Amino acid sequence: MARRFSAAYQKEPVSALASWARRLAIFALIATLVSVLVVRFGFLDFRPALATFFGALALSGISILLCFAAFAAIWQNGSRGMTRILFALLVNALILAYPAYLAIQYQRLPRLYDISTDPIDPPRFDALARLRAADGANTAAYAGLYSAEQQRKAYPNIEPVLLDLPPQRAYDMALRLVAHRKWLIVDERPPLPPQRIGRIEAVARTLVMGLREDVSIRIVPDDDGSRVDMRSSSRYFEHDFGSNAARIASFTSDLNDAADNAKPEKKILAPAKEPQPKGAKRR
Repeated sequence: MARRFSAAYQKEPVSALASWARRLAIFALIATLVSVLVVRFGFLDFRPALATFFGALALSGISILLCFAAFAAIWQNGSRGMTRILFALLVNALILAYPAYLAIQYQRLPRLYDISTDPIDPPRFDALARLRAADGANTAAYAGLYSAEQQRKAYPNIEPVLLDLPPQRAYDMALRLVAHRKWLIVDERPPLPPQRIGRIEAVARTLVMGLREDVSIRIVPDDDGSRVDMRSSSRYFEHDFGSNAARIASFTSDLNDAADNAKPEKKILAPAKEPQPKGAKRR
């Protein structure tokens, strides 16, 4: 009986809607991967690649609609194609998962692209300012006090790092962390006398698309220790979806851990002078 049912089912035609839903899902997946690779590795200008990415998202949405239409058609006429529908839905879910997360972040977080541990006097972009002069790029100047107030409400944990270490050791630790994260270092200036202010400028990349976000780190003396301030700013677009604040929070946490685990500096004591006998003359 089961064989007869299986043979009869195999004779049923495959739903054309299910086939088109699968084709569109596969094409949308290929277009998404190509656009991400183009943006991440800089093969072409990112604007056409982003247009391709949004077009792939639209195709994925159309594919989902075709899946529902194919399911209704199969339910009515008994044609085959459920496997193709399920495959298309799985592919579309993979494509839309990350954009859906970004949409939630867009609604949940304020419209910020420039985050700093010191909004009053944020670390400057000197070498990076030239890279932010391109058409459509955000300015190198800080966004202003209104953005600082929004940042304070959304990210109250973004604060300067105070270390019981001299500025040079704090600078060395920060530089090692930047290199460990594989950020592209654009400029590095150690804290030399007389001001002893150290600066590091680097370029970080977002996780998926690889969009460039500029980072500036400043190390200044603070009594017997040092103070580290950090600024992270998206080069393009006016909403960072929380990436800059997450980068600063992760970096400052690792810097605090590195400082806590650092071995204290060994102090070299001068050898004690032997007491000279009375009446002896100095030579």
